[in-house]
Amino acid sequence: MSFLARLGGGCQMNDIKKRNEIDSENVTENEIYIENVSYIPPLLEVQGLTKLFPVKQGIIPRTVGQVHAVDDISFTLERGETLGLVGESGCGKSTVGKSLLRLVQPTHGSVMFEGRDIVGMNRGELRALRRDVQIIFQDPFESLNSRHTVRKILSEPFIIHRRGLKAEEKQKDEQGTEAERKQNETLSPKAEREKKVCELLNRVGLDESAANRYPHEFSGGQRQRIGIARAIALKPKLIVCDEAVSALDVSVQSQIVNLLLDLQQEMDLALIFIAHDLAVVKHVSDKIAVMYLGQIVETSTSEDIYRAPKHPYTEALISAIPVADPTRRPDRIVLKGDVPSPIFPPSGCRFHTRCRYALPRCSEETPLLELATDNSSGGSAACFFWEDLKLPHSQTKEIASK
Repeated sequence: MSFLARLGGGCQMNDIKKRNEIDSENVTENEIYIENVSYIPPLLEVQGLTKLFPVKQGIIPRTVGQVHAVDDISFTLERGETLGLVGESGCGKSTVGKSLLRLVQPTHGSVMFEGRDIVGMNRGELRALRRDVQIIFQDPFESLNSRHTVRKILSEPFIIHRRGLKAEEKQKDEQGTEAERKQNETLSPKAEREKKVCELLNRVGLDESAANRYPHEFSGGQRQRIGIARAIALKPKLIVCDEAVSALDVSVQSQIVNLLLDLQQEMDLALIFIAHDLAVVKHVSDKIAVMYLGQIVETSTSEDIYRAPKHPYTEALISAIPVADPTRRPDRIVLKGDVPSPIFPPSGCRFHTRCRYALPRCSEETPLLELATDNSSGGSAACFFWEDLKLPHSQTKEIASK
């Protein structure tokens, strides 16, 4: 059976019809026939994403090597879903997040957002994409212009993308009351932006008077709230949280995480949550991808990856999570050696130089990230012997039960 799928904003079930019900001559450029299958693409689909940074030397710079920052990773993300991306510093997590937004240009691979390849977009297409895909940076002070007031910072998205103008607002304000629509008709574009800035501040828990202040006049948690307000200003579908809570103390972390979860539920946001703190990632994520030296070594649901990790590196990471019991001696797995250089990654499994279970095969062959066959919920691990290993570690059981 043939189907017609409308690809402009992602296929929806009500957009798919039998071909014999449609006049094929009236098919638009945003529609395509799909033979024998009805397919709804995920919000984000990454295939073979690779980013290499050249290493240059000499008075006349010449390339003498490549830093394998991200090496052939693939994953998918559905609408309203949260993917946690975890790993040691330098494993490539932030480079993945920036590559998804084309803040750095990927070397190879594809990044499909609602059926459109981000990697091949031109400048105009990228600008339009920014309305739907945003990022929250780790350092809220560095990511905010210290010379601008909060009002100007939060107004910029509407000015750059020509959102919040009176004519456009009249078309899009379909859910407001009649009184609200009449009020909007009397507002100037500047007044409309001012109104939206106040709404954003209220949404992230800040007072409207904050609009007249500069970033240095706020605490770290308040600055991060401003960064979140800027990210949600255009009502995006996907937000990359690049260690958005790593620089904050524990009490403020919980406030920011709860704010993100509330906004996700309210706006049906998809989140990519990059972090070091596995306890936080477990709290916010639907599924988790564990990275080591530029590659994903394990993926699974949040519950399963803590209850029964399949890769030795995941087991070691989870064992490092502190347990709130002063009478109990931590039962940590201490990895031997240092992280290898990403310029000269080890042959075979990249983790074999630090793995306590490593066998000769691990240094000779590269394990693929394959679906587990233990009837679990779709997890996968890049390890030859995950079925034979005595996992999980004793501490992972205790953490998973909390």
